[in-house]
Amino acid sequence: FITAWIGTLALTGMPGFAGFFSKDAIIEAVGESHRWGATYAYLCVLLGVFVTAFYSFRLLYLTFHGEERFVVGAGKHAAHVEENGEHAPQEDPHHEPGHLDHAPHESPLVVTLPLILLAIPSIVIGAIAVGTMLHGDFFGHAIFNAHGEGEGGHEFAGWLKTALEGFAGEPFFFALAGFIAATYVYLFNPSIADKTKSALHPLWNMLDKKYWFDPIYQAIFARGSLLLGRAFWKGGDVGVIDNVLIDGSASTVARIAGVVRGVQTGYLYHYAFAMILGLVALLAGLWWAVKGLSF
Repeated sequence: FITAWIGTLALTGMPGFAGFFSKDAIIEAVGESHRWGATYAYLCVLLGVFVTAFYSFRLLYLTFHGEERFVVGAGKHAAHVEENGEHAPQEDPHHEPGHLDHAPHESPLVVTLPLILLAIPSIVIGAIAVGTMLHGDFFGHAIFNAHGEGEGGHEFAGWLKTALEGFAGEPFFFALAGFIAATYVYLFNPSIADKTKSALHPLWNMLDKKYWFDPIYQAIFARGSLLLGRAFWKGGDVGVIDNVLIDGSASTVARIAGVVRGVQTGYLYHYAFAMILGLVALLAGLWWAVKGLSF
């Protein structure tokens, strides 16, 4: 739970956390830009800050707060078992009524330790690395800004002042708005989410279907690749390799062997007759050759 909160605060770019120093630098750079379209881009990234904070805290609240869905799920499962005449799982007498063995519990150390090791840098890595990576020579000449980055580096007053100034910046207020909206909707008035879903069902359906990219991809790219692979399989693997090279050569040998096998009758007079025919053919050939030379 604690590591989830730390990760959420870092992901939403709350001042002082690692996510703030990386995201705020990008957002402020866009806001200070004078290029064409920079204002539109700045509004888009601010909207992204709001959306990120909203869905991050939504995930947190749906996971750790609000209605205990595992109890509701257990009740539905028990009703389903009773309707179908099945045997319901035995409840542990040490558990509270309505709680089954799959009720939430603390993760083992093999899970919590990596989460802790990830949560620690989420808190301190920004303060440690912001000066060197953003305004120092960490990247050398691989990444540089040709328009005044050096002046900005001289104005860097440290991570603490930068974090405190972040509480007065526009990104913080958009993140705060996302936090407040998610808190109100998913903690105090969950019916708003259902009403919004019903009112904007076409939009919700489009987002839920991921703009229908999956079926389009399956119909065009995946199906096309499948058809191409099937053509190579039937034409190349089955048609040429199996039918011609492997099965074809084997069937040719089998046919020749079938013809030769018909000559092998096992009767001595058949072999003697074949030898006489061979001898006659040989003598005829020699006679034809000698006669041809005499002319």
